[in-house]
Amino acid sequence: MNANHDSPPDGIPAATVVIFRNARDGGPPEILMTIRSREMVFAGGMAVFPGGRVDPADFELGAMIGGPLDPEEAAHQIAVVRETLEETGLVIGLAGDIDADKARAARRYLLQTGDLASVLDHFDWEPDLGQLTPFARWYPKNERIPRVYDTRFYIADLGTGAVEIEADLSENTHLFWTTAQGALDAAERGEIKVIFPTRRNLERLALFENFAAAKEQADRIPVRTITPFMRDRHGKSWLEIGEDLGYPVTGEPLDKVARG
Repeated sequence: MNANHDSPPDGIPAATVVIFRNARDGGPPEILMTIRSREMVFAGGMAVFPGGRVDPADFELGAMIGGPLDPEEAAHQIAVVRETLEETGLVIGLAGDIDADKARAARRYLLQTGDLASVLDHFDWEPDLGQLTPFARWYPKNERIPRVYDTRFYIADLGTGAVEIEADLSENTHLFWTTAQGALDAAERGEIKVIFPTRRNLERLALFENFAAAKEQADRIPVRTITPFMRDRHGKSWLEIGEDLGYPVTGEPLDKVARG
Protein backbone atom coordinates (compact mmCIF):
# COMPACT_ATOMS: atom_id res chain seq x y z
CA MET A 1 0.00 0.00 0.00
CA ASN A 2 1.59 3.24 -1.12
CA ALA A 3 0.07 6.70 -1.48
CA ASN A 4 2.69 7.44 -4.15
CA HIS A 5 1.97 4.37 -6.25
CA ASP A 6 2.89 5.43 -9.80
CA SER A 7 -0.05 3.86 -11.63
CA PRO A 8 -3.10 3.50 -9.41
CA PRO A 9 -5.72 1.14 -10.82
CA ASP A 10 -8.79 2.45 -12.56
CA GLY A 11 -11.74 2.34 -10.20
CA ILE A 12 -14.66 0.08 -11.07
CA PRO A 13 -17.80 2.22 -10.77
CA ALA A 14 -20.03 0.88 -8.01
CA ALA A 15 -22.90 1.99 -5.79
CA THR A 16 -24.30 0.87 -2.47
CA VAL A 17 -27.19 1.91 -0.25
CA VAL A 18 -27.87 2.05 3.48
CA ILE A 19 -31.56 1.26 3.88
CA PHE A 20 -33.10 2.49 7.13
CA ARG A 21 -36.24 1.26 8.87
CA ASN A 22 -37.82 2.30 12.13
CA ALA A 23 -37.10 0.08 15.14
CA ARG A 24 -40.18 -1.58 16.56
CA ASP A 25 -39.22 -0.59 20.11
CA GLY A 26 -38.70 3.07 19.21
CA GLY A 27 -34.93 2.75 19.60
CA PRO A 28 -32.24 3.65 17.06
CA PRO A 29 -33.11 2.94 13.44
CA GLU A 30 -32.18 -0.39 11.90
CA ILE A 31 -30.20 -0.78 8.69
CA LEU A 32 -30.06 -3.64 6.22
CA MET A 33 -26.83 -5.57 5.80
CA THR A 34 -25.86 -8.63 3.81
CA ILE A 35 -23.16 -11.26 4.20
CA ARG A 36 -21.31 -11.72 0.92
CA SER A 37 -20.59 -15.23 -0.29
CA ARG A 38 -17.10 -16.39 0.63
CA GLU A 39 -16.55 -17.25 -3.03
CA MET A 40 -16.78 -13.58 -4.08
CA VAL A 41 -13.44 -12.04 -5.09
CA PHE A 42 -14.20 -8.74 -3.37
CA ALA A 43 -15.17 -8.71 0.33
CA GLY A 44 -15.92 -12.43 0.38
CA GLY A 45 -17.55 -13.41 3.69
CA MET A 46 -17.84 -9.77 4.80
CA ALA A 47 -20.92 -7.92 6.06
CA VAL A 48 -21.71 -5.06 3.67
CA PHE A 49 -24.59 -2.91 2.49
CA PRO A 50 -26.59 -3.92 -0.60
CA GLY A 51 -25.10 -2.80 -3.90
CA GLY A 52 -22.66 -3.64 -6.64
CA ARG A 53 -20.97 -2.45 -9.78
CA VAL A 54 -22.64 -0.09 -12.25
CA ASP A 55 -23.51 -1.99 -15.42
CA PRO A 56 -23.51 -0.59 -18.98
CA ALA A 57 -27.33 -0.83 -18.98
CA ASP A 58 -27.40 1.39 -15.87
CA PHE A 59 -25.44 4.06 -17.76
CA GLU A 60 -27.83 3.75 -20.71
CA LEU A 61 -30.90 4.17 -18.50
CA GLY A 62 -29.24 6.98 -16.53
CA ALA A 63 -28.65 8.87 -19.79
CA MET A 64 -32.27 8.36 -20.83
CA ILE A 65 -34.14 9.52 -17.76
CA GLY A 66 -32.92 13.12 -17.76
CA GLY A 67 -33.93 15.32 -14.85
CA PRO A 68 -31.64 17.25 -12.50
CA LEU A 69 -28.98 14.53 -12.19
CA ASP A 70 -26.04 14.25 -14.53
CA PRO A 71 -26.09 10.91 -16.43
CA GLU A 72 -23.21 9.39 -14.47
CA GLU A 73 -24.81 10.14 -11.10
CA ALA A 74 -28.15 8.88 -12.39
CA ALA A 75 -26.47 5.65 -13.52
CA HIS A 76 -25.08 5.04 -10.04
CA GLN A 77 -28.49 5.61 -8.47
CA ILE A 78 -30.10 3.30 -11.03
CA ALA A 79 -27.51 0.66 -10.10
CA VAL A 80 -28.54 0.99 -6.44
CA VAL A 81 -32.20 0.48 -7.35
CA ARG A 82 -31.40 -2.54 -9.53
CA GLU A 83 -28.96 -4.18 -7.12
CA THR A 84 -31.30 -3.70 -4.15
CA LEU A 85 -34.19 -5.37 -5.97
CA GLU A 86 -31.93 -8.16 -7.19
CA GLU A 87 -30.15 -8.82 -3.88
CA THR A 88 -32.93 -8.24 -1.37
CA GLY A 89 -36.31 -8.10 -3.13
CA LEU A 90 -36.92 -4.55 -1.88
CA VAL A 91 -38.20 -1.86 -4.23
CA ILE A 92 -36.59 1.52 -3.56
CA GLY A 93 -36.18 4.51 -5.84
CA LEU A 94 -39.18 3.59 -7.99
CA ALA A 95 -42.75 4.86 -8.24
CA GLY A 96 -45.93 3.23 -9.51
CA ASP A 97 -48.37 0.52 -8.47
CA ILE A 98 -46.02 -1.37 -6.12
CA ASP A 99 -46.88 -3.97 -3.50
CA ALA A 100 -45.23 -7.09 -2.07
CA ASP A 101 -46.54 -9.41 -4.80
CA LYS A 102 -45.42 -7.08 -7.57
CA ALA A 103 -42.03 -6.66 -5.90
CA ARG A 104 -41.52 -10.44 -5.92
CA ALA A 105 -42.60 -10.64 -9.55
CA ALA A 106 -40.33 -7.74 -10.49
CA ARG A 107 -37.37 -9.42 -8.85
CA ARG A 108 -37.99 -12.60 -10.82
CA TYR A 109 -38.32 -10.58 -14.01
CA LEU A 110 -35.11 -8.70 -13.28
CA LEU A 111 -33.21 -11.92 -12.65
CA GLN A 112 -34.44 -13.19 -16.02
CA THR A 113 -33.63 -10.05 -18.00
CA GLY A 114 -30.82 -8.46 -15.99
CA ASP A 115 -32.17 -5.10 -17.11
CA LEU A 116 -34.02 -2.59 -14.92
CA ALA A 117 -35.39 -0.73 -17.96
CA SER A 118 -37.27 -3.89 -18.95
CA VAL A 119 -38.72 -4.13 -15.45
CA LEU A 120 -39.93 -0.54 -15.60
CA ASP A 121 -41.60 -1.11 -18.94
CA HIS A 122 -43.18 -4.40 -17.90
CA PHE A 123 -44.64 -3.12 -14.62
CA ASP A 124 -45.31 0.44 -15.77
CA TRP A 125 -43.04 1.87 -13.06
CA GLU A 126 -40.74 4.85 -13.28
CA PRO A 127 -37.63 5.99 -11.45
CA ASP A 128 -38.14 8.10 -8.33
CA LEU A 129 -34.52 8.76 -7.45
CA GLY A 130 -35.44 11.49 -4.99
CA GLN A 131 -35.85 8.61 -2.52
CA LEU A 132 -32.04 8.28 -2.50
CA THR A 133 -29.73 10.73 -0.72
CA PRO A 134 -26.00 10.80 -1.59
CA PHE A 135 -24.01 9.99 1.56
CA ALA A 136 -20.38 9.29 0.68
CA ARG A 137 -17.94 8.19 -1.99
CA TRP A 138 -15.00 5.87 -1.33
CA TYR A 139 -12.22 5.16 -3.80
CA PRO A 140 -9.25 3.30 -2.22
CA LYS A 141 -7.07 3.74 -5.30
CA ASN A 142 -3.84 3.60 -3.30
CA GLU A 143 -4.51 0.20 -1.78
CA ARG A 144 -3.21 -3.11 -3.06
CA ILE A 145 -6.45 -5.09 -3.07
CA PRO A 146 -7.79 -7.52 -5.72
CA ARG A 147 -10.36 -5.10 -7.14
CA VAL A 148 -10.56 -1.38 -6.59
CA TYR A 149 -14.08 0.03 -6.61
CA ASP A 150 -15.01 3.70 -6.83
CA THR A 151 -18.16 3.38 -4.74
CA ARG A 152 -20.90 5.93 -4.17
CA PHE A 153 -22.93 5.44 -0.99
CA TYR A 154 -26.58 6.45 -0.63
CA ILE A 155 -29.14 6.35 2.17
CA ALA A 156 -32.86 5.59 1.84
CA ASP A 157 -35.75 5.18 4.27
CA LEU A 158 -38.36 2.42 4.45
CA GLY A 159 -40.19 3.97 7.40
CA THR A 160 -42.05 1.19 9.19
CA GLY A 161 -40.09 -1.42 7.28
CA ALA A 162 -42.95 -3.90 7.06
CA VAL A 163 -41.31 -5.68 4.15
CA GLU A 164 -40.10 -9.10 3.08
CA ILE A 165 -36.47 -9.71 2.24
CA GLU A 166 -34.70 -12.77 0.90
CA ALA A 167 -31.03 -13.13 0.04
CA ASP A 168 -29.83 -13.62 -3.51
CA LEU A 169 -27.77 -16.72 -2.82
CA SER A 170 -25.53 -16.28 -5.87
CA GLU A 171 -23.70 -13.36 -4.23
CA ASN A 172 -24.99 -13.21 -0.67
CA THR A 173 -25.67 -15.81 1.99
CA HIS A 174 -27.62 -13.86 4.58
CA LEU A 175 -29.59 -10.63 5.00
CA PHE A 176 -30.21 -9.09 8.39
CA TRP A 177 -31.50 -5.92 10.04
CA THR A 178 -29.39 -4.39 12.80
CA THR A 179 -28.63 -1.03 14.32
CA ALA A 180 -25.34 0.49 13.24
CA GLN A 181 -24.02 0.11 16.80
CA GLY A 182 -25.30 -3.46 16.86
CA ALA A 183 -23.25 -4.24 13.75
CA LEU A 184 -20.15 -2.68 15.31
CA ASP A 185 -20.70 -4.70 18.48
CA ALA A 186 -21.13 -7.90 16.45
CA ALA A 187 -17.87 -7.14 14.63
CA GLU A 188 -16.07 -6.65 17.95
CA ARG A 189 -17.38 -10.04 19.12
CA GLY A 190 -16.16 -11.65 15.90
CA GLU A 191 -19.67 -12.57 14.77
CA ILE A 192 -19.35 -10.60 11.52
CA LYS A 193 -16.42 -9.16 9.60
CA VAL A 194 -16.38 -5.67 8.10
CA ILE A 195 -13.87 -3.97 5.82
CA PHE A 196 -12.43 -0.53 6.59
CA PRO A 197 -15.01 1.60 4.68
CA THR A 198 -17.94 -0.36 6.15
CA ARG A 199 -16.65 0.07 9.69
CA ARG A 200 -16.13 3.81 9.23
CA ASN A 201 -19.62 4.20 7.77
CA LEU A 202 -21.19 2.17 10.58
CA GLU A 203 -19.50 4.47 13.10
CA ARG A 204 -20.92 7.47 11.26
CA LEU A 205 -24.39 5.91 11.01
CA ALA A 206 -24.37 5.16 14.74
CA LEU A 207 -24.45 8.93 15.37
CA PHE A 208 -28.02 9.27 14.09
CA GLU A 209 -31.16 8.77 16.15
CA ASN A 210 -33.33 8.53 13.03
CA PHE A 211 -33.21 8.75 9.25
CA ALA A 212 -34.03 12.46 9.29
CA ALA A 213 -30.83 13.16 11.25
CA ALA A 214 -28.77 11.11 8.81
CA LYS A 215 -30.30 12.90 5.85
CA GLU A 216 -29.73 16.30 7.43
CA GLN A 217 -26.02 15.61 7.83
CA ALA A 218 -25.76 14.09 4.35
CA ASP A 219 -27.42 17.14 2.81
CA ARG A 220 -25.17 19.48 4.81
CA ILE A 221 -21.80 17.84 4.15
CA PRO A 222 -20.87 17.78 0.45
CA VAL A 223 -19.87 14.36 -0.86
CA ARG A 224 -16.14 14.30 -1.57
CA THR A 225 -14.18 11.29 -2.74
CA ILE A 226 -12.52 9.56 0.21
CA THR A 227 -9.18 7.91 -0.53
CA PRO A 228 -7.69 6.36 2.61
CA PHE A 229 -4.01 7.10 3.17
CA MET A 230 -1.17 5.85 5.34
CA ARG A 231 0.18 7.78 8.32
CA ASP A 232 2.70 6.96 11.00
CA ARG A 233 1.43 7.32 14.58
CA HIS A 234 4.03 6.81 17.28
CA GLY A 235 5.99 4.42 15.11
CA LYS A 236 2.93 2.43 14.02
CA SER A 237 1.27 2.48 10.58
CA TRP A 238 -2.34 3.66 10.47
CA LEU A 239 -4.88 3.78 7.65
CA GLU A 240 -6.74 7.09 7.81
CA ILE A 241 -9.25 9.39 6.13
CA GLY A 242 -9.82 13.16 6.36
CA GLU A 243 -11.04 14.81 9.54
CA ASP A 244 -13.81 16.93 8.00
CA LEU A 245 -15.97 14.34 6.24
CA GLY A 246 -18.55 13.66 8.95
CA TYR A 247 -16.89 10.53 10.38
CA PRO A 248 -16.32 10.28 14.14
CA VAL A 249 -13.45 7.79 13.74
CA THR A 250 -10.94 8.61 11.03
CA GLY A 251 -8.24 5.98 11.40
CA GLU A 252 -7.34 2.45 12.41
CA PRO A 253 -4.02 0.65 12.98
CA LEU A 254 -3.05 -1.03 9.74
CA ASP A 255 -2.55 -4.40 11.38
CA LYS A 256 -6.23 -4.40 12.42
CA VAL A 257 -7.67 -3.30 9.08
CA ALA A 258 -9.81 -5.83 7.19
CA ARG A 259 -9.69 -5.43 3.42
CA GLY A 260 -11.61 -6.76 0.46
